[in-house]
Amino acid sequence: MNPWLRVFLPFAAGYFFSYFLRNVNAVISPELTRELGVSATGLGLLTSAYLLAFGLVQLPLGLALDRYGPRRVEAVLLLIAASGCALFASGTSLTQLVIGRALIGLGVSACLMASFKAFSQWFGLERQASLNAAIMAAGALGALTATTPLSWAIPQFGWRAVFVALAVAGVAAAAIIFSTPDKPGVAHGESLRRQIAGLGEVLASRAFWRYAPQSTMIIGGFMALQGLWALPWLMNFSGQPRGVAADHLLLMGGGMLIGFLSIAFGVAPLARRGISTFSLLVVGMGLGLFSSLLIMLDVGPSQPLWFILGLVFSVGNLAYALLQRHYDVALAGRVNTALNLMVFIGAFGIQWGFGVAVDSMQASGFSVRDAYQLTFGGLLGLQVASWLWFLGRRN
Repeated sequence: MNPWLRVFLPFAAGYFFSYFLRNVNAVISPELTRELGVSATGLGLLTSAYLLAFGLVQLPLGLALDRYGPRRVEAVLLLIAASGCALFASGTSLTQLVIGRALIGLGVSACLMASFKAFSQWFGLERQASLNAAIMAAGALGALTATTPLSWAIPQFGWRAVFVALAVAGVAAAAIIFSTPDKPGVAHGESLRRQIAGLGEVLASRAFWRYAPQSTMIIGGFMALQGLWALPWLMNFSGQPRGVAADHLLLMGGGMLIGFLSIAFGVAPLARRGISTFSLLVVGMGLGLFSSLLIMLDVGPSQPLWFILGLVFSVGNLAYALLQRHYDVALAGRVNTALNLMVFIGAFGIQWGFGVAVDSMQASGFSVRDAYQLTFGGLLGLQVASWLWFLGRRN
């Protein structure tokens, strides 16, 4: 059978599941706040527990992917995600929900990186950017499903029933991933000590630290907004009802999907016309920052801006393929998970810190609207600084 069907589609299903779980709290946040009385700080902590667990496991995950292969590692972890969904569905306290959310983050931590590792084994280097974007398109579909469709389902079934269904889906996804084939002849006999040394080489390299700050602040910041704070921003800053705010998230997810598909099918033709992958990354991140500025200043119609933000975020995915070119393919798992660690450090810190900042400013006398705007402005300043760092560095 074609490797595209036997390898790509199962990993795409896993990443769809992962991205849905990443963003589900953005839509159910009003229910969590109402039932549990969670503050903005508590909501940020609850949602970012996923990101913390996800990020903490990235470096050992890279070692495991390079040593045991993507099929086994992801299948086992997806079972942990399923248990986290079950705990979340039955949780009655903030502590239980935080633990469940952390287990979910741990369980889906390999969904993207295992895909990248599998692609590096089965497909040539020249196809990595397109394949990476295609798998991200599957994630964008998961993000779309976690917006307006989920907002329709919550009143009908309740958020707990949704998480019971997700627990069942996690077990099914694990079985699908485990059914994928191993690539013959790619096993590596490196000792653990040598594997750790290889990881150290990645972390000490100039190339890595050129890409890391931008990925941390811009990609991580986008994830923090999409995964939680976009909907409260639209409701508290823009004064929109939840249904309209969820429609904005749907547009943003649609922009992501279009962007990833455009990259998947357009990178090679653009390269033949002299437009490099590196140039796409630089321009895309710049456009994303400009869109964020207009959103923060409340300039222009909001729906197109959120669509554009999702569209240009897709370009950030190119950083993985660009960075991987600096290293041997045997290091692919460690390279990708090291960069992903930086992304999730940013996403966790920003998602939690955003709530802390909003609560602190309100306690100091700022209005809800001003607190959100000033917090968004501070985030944007850090993102611009990281983009300028990327532009000014040379490998």
